[in-house]
Amino acid sequence: MASPYLENPVDIGAQIVQRALRRERVIRDKQNPLAFSDEHLYERYRFSAEGMLYLCRLLEPHIKNPTRRSHATTVPQMICIALRFFASGTYLYEVGDAEKLSKNTVCRTIRRVVIALQRYINTFIVFPGHLPTVTIKEGFSKIAGFPRVIGAIDSTHIPISTPTKQIEADYLNRNATHSINVQMTCDHQCMVTSLDARWPGSMHITHIFEKSLLCQRFQEGLFDGLLDHPGGTAVRDAITAEYFS
Repeated sequence: MASPYLENPVDIGAQIVQRALRRERVIRDKQNPLAFSDEHLYERYRFSAEGMLYLCRLLEPHIKNPTRRSHATTVPQMICIALRFFASGTYLYEVGDAEKLSKNTVCRTIRRVVIALQRYINTFIVFPGHLPTVTIKEGFSKIAGFPRVIGAIDSTHIPISTPTKQIEADYLNRNATHSINVQMTCDHQCMVTSLDARWPGSMHITHIFEKSLLCQRFQEGLFDGLLDHPGGTAVRDAITAEYFS
């Protein structure tokens, strides 16, 4: 028997169930991209909210717009733009589409953030690392029994656009593509401890190391330890055997 007090009990019941299952709508501030979850942020920027907030505090004095006129980008927005570009390696217009900004704004923002980050290169990237040398040696020893190792070294090719004809051959690597050959070292925790990005793709890691500041510091006897390279004894002997495990 239908209830005499309700016009349509079935409709009322459906509304009750619908309200119970309805997800609460969350209104997020578009000016604050850090309002999203860590999972959302890491998927797009490779950083958690905590890490991005740290970057905001660190770089704000160098990148903050002096005014909010004309809806100027905020510091969190600028950090997100730069990190999305670094994480994806895609085109500027694609980053702009994702962040709902123009290509010119994205280009200016990335340049401003990169220049600000360069101020801290020697603060964060130090060899053999921020940990005591003994701790780093013990870390490598636990990984695979490597004795006296204070760093792992290798190089990677960063693709670039085709250079001008005068220098094109210098940047042509062994895979017949244009690149910059970047030498890097890291500690047992995979933290970058040195970086040399000055050389064209045709340059072999042997020559890069011989001309690097890191090699010079090894020759001056500033480090008590060895570097590990995955290229085998041929590469190690070609560079300088006394520095490699």
